[in-house]
Amino acid sequence: MNPSNLVLLQGGPDDLPQLWAMPPGGHAEPVKILRHNAYEHFEFAYEYRILHGETMPVYRWTYRTYIAE
Repeated sequence: MNPSNLVLLQGGPDDLPQLWAMPPGGHAEPVKILRHNAYEHFEFAYEYRILHGETMPVYRWTYRTYIAE
């Protein structure tokens, strides 16, 4: 289905990439991306989109957590 383990990110900050590489076997696991002093959290949206001829799972932004100092 998606041999490259790329997922499509939707929502969240505009400067994040639209595509994100998941670790092998990580499908349906939440995505947590470090950005500046916070983490952006994405969850599997239970949908797929075709992009550049590949079917990719869609992950939607859910919330942000800040790193404690």
